[in-house]
Amino acid sequence: MCGIAGTYRWPDGKVVTDRLTDVLAHRGPDGAGRYSHSLGDGEVHLGHRRLAIIDLSGTGAQPMVSDGLALTYNGELYNAPELRTELASAGVRFRGTSDTEVLLEAWRRWGTDCLPRLRGMFAFAVFDERTGELVLARDQLGIKPLFLLRRGTGLMFASELKALAAVTDGSLEVDHAALVASLLYYWVPDSRCAFREAEKLPPGSWLRCRADGRVERGTYWNLRDIAHEGRELARAGEQPDLGAVVEESTRRHMLSDVPVATFLSGGLDSSYLTALAARHQPGISAYTIGFRAEDTKFEAMPDDLRYARQVAERYGVDLHEIEIAPQVTDLLPRMTHHLDEPIGDPAAINTYLICSAAREAGVKVMLSGMGADELFAGYRKHLANVLALRYQRVPRPLRRGLSRTVDRLPVATSRRGYRSVRFAKRFLSFADLPEETAFRRSYTMYDRGELLALIDPDLAGTVDDVLTEHTDTYQDNDLDDFVNRMCLTDARMFLPGLNLAYTDRSSMAASTEVRVPYVDVEVVKAAFAVPGDRKIVGRQGKVVLKEAATSILPREIAYRPKGLFSAPLRAWMSRDLAPLVREVVNDGVLVNSGFLRRDALARLVAEDASGQRDFSKHLWHVLTLEYWYRGATSGSGRSQSV
Repeated sequence: MCGIAGTYRWPDGKVVTDRLTDVLAHRGPDGAGRYSHSLGDGEVHLGHRRLAIIDLSGTGAQPMVSDGLALTYNGELYNAPELRTELASAGVRFRGTSDTEVLLEAWRRWGTDCLPRLRGMFAFAVFDERTGELVLARDQLGIKPLFLLRRGTGLMFASELKALAAVTDGSLEVDHAALVASLLYYWVPDSRCAFREAEKLPPGSWLRCRADGRVERGTYWNLRDIAHEGRELARAGEQPDLGAVVEESTRRHMLSDVPVATFLSGGLDSSYLTALAARHQPGISAYTIGFRAEDTKFEAMPDDLRYARQVAERYGVDLHEIEIAPQVTDLLPRMTHHLDEPIGDPAAINTYLICSAAREAGVKVMLSGMGADELFAGYRKHLANVLALRYQRVPRPLRRGLSRTVDRLPVATSRRGYRSVRFAKRFLSFADLPEETAFRRSYTMYDRGELLALIDPDLAGTVDDVLTEHTDTYQDNDLDDFVNRMCLTDARMFLPGLNLAYTDRSSMAASTEVRVPYVDVEVVKAAFAVPGDRKIVGRQGKVVLKEAATSILPREIAYRPKGLFSAPLRAWMSRDLAPLVREVVNDGVLVNSGFLRRDALARLVAEDASGQRDFSKHLWHVLTLEYWYRGATSGSGRSQSV
């Protein structure tokens, strides 16, 4: 796991690449490397920051150069041993034991045809000195990030957007359409980028810069195709052995020359992974979090620590408990800097603090249960949308009466919050809507009217563009399975846009690698070969994974109510963050620029404070957006106006 950067035919490319690489120092504190080569009337430069995980010797250093190929690579290949054996049998002689060298030789032998053969997480750039071509590539599911910026025939790229922003000296312009999308979702979809000129290389794709100035793009893996193949397997009755697939993925993800630990929340996903990992690494360390007693009581949060301790004791795991009583006013600006784009999920703070504690204990690699909810329908929104179909069969007068009753109930008093009322109000806000609209509304922050009321009226067309993008993505399949349509949309939007994004950026801010065994090409194939009615059964979500997990986990863990890898936002908003909220409403940059409307924002604050509505998540995202926007527009040459 590392940070990569480079330039291709870019003015002052060596200086720019050095600066790009320096910004990424936290991603790779174990070493730094540079590569330069002339290219007609220009040059190519590659930079690398190393976090040494496999082959800790100098033979694993990067950029790696061999026989006319130069590679800078971020990631891990979990099938590197098999690829190494295949390449060696074809006559390749390896100098070291790194997966970087395996990737370099796989590229030499197969070119872009090697990409669908790679099993892991990766973003890399490879330059061919003989042809003058530079190719960028990104893993199938978007686990590892790669940002790029093109001007004419020139290109620069980096693992983090902040590096591109830093070297362009404030000339990048904020894309307000991306900010509108972030308000809707509380994250920026992977198809968009917070700065106009910059872009993200899409998952499962490559980009080639040719010496004659042409640029080519290609897609080597598509989630929609995988979902369709899974549907055909399900129709043929070919059900995967999910337990075997998950166990094999977990074993592969433990490939490392340094110790591996796990996240352990006490929920199904992390408990299952931790139990499997403990089979292969007895005494493995695990890290879990708790919050201040007054915060958890106010938020009515479940006692996840009890379950985490139970799993640790049962499987001989060395459990490290971290109580999070963060100085959120200090962490907020720091996290918005590290997250690169406005991401309003407080779980990013949890990830950063856990990874920081693990790093202080000498741990570089962590396993996370990320991705299981998206692939196996484990979120409340999935079950809620299935229940909404049943709810729509209730006579309309009864639905109206229920809605009026629930609307009058408070979500909180001054002493505690009422989670059940919050859930009921959330459910009724979308339960009567058509399928795609209901699914979008079940996890986004605003409906169309609410979002239009909050922002500059001139951005109304942008709102419609953002909503259309969701509709197009949701409908871009011919699946006849409602649950798997939701899972496919989540795997294409929610997973790379939010969860994988904050996981990568938060963990790398602490110089720690997080691996995600559920977000594995073979697990994904197995997930979409499972019909939706085996994922949600009755009022239980993620049933097929729970059934697989009971081969190793006790039922009380596998079937326990879903926990939350989140934070006590209402408690923070009512105490720690209240002054910041007032500042943003009264004199924030977003309000003063006209992007956000002060009156609409003040109404959100007032309704949240009254306890009638729960807007804590909305206000947290407004704070993250405000701090991100301040940093993004503070450089010379950037306008703060819409």
